[in-house]
Amino acid sequence: MAMNKDQVEGKIKEAAGILTDDEKLQDEGKADQLSGDVKGVVHDVADKADEVIDDIKHAVEKD
Repeated sequence: MAMNKDQVEGKIKEAAGILTDDEKLQDEGKADQLSGDVKGVVHDVADKADEVIDDIKHAVEKD
C-alpha cells in the first residue's frame, strides 16, 4: 500500500529528529505517521462501505 502525505511527512520528521537528536521532533513524526495510518484505514472502510451499498442497490434492483 502506498504511503499517504501524513505518513511521508511523519517519516521525514522522525528521521530529522533522529539525526538532530530531537525527541520532540521524533515524536511528532511518529504521531503524523499514526494519523496517516488512521486516515488510510478510514478511507479503506469508506471504500468498502461504498462497495457494500452498491452491491445492495444492485441486488434490490434485480428483484
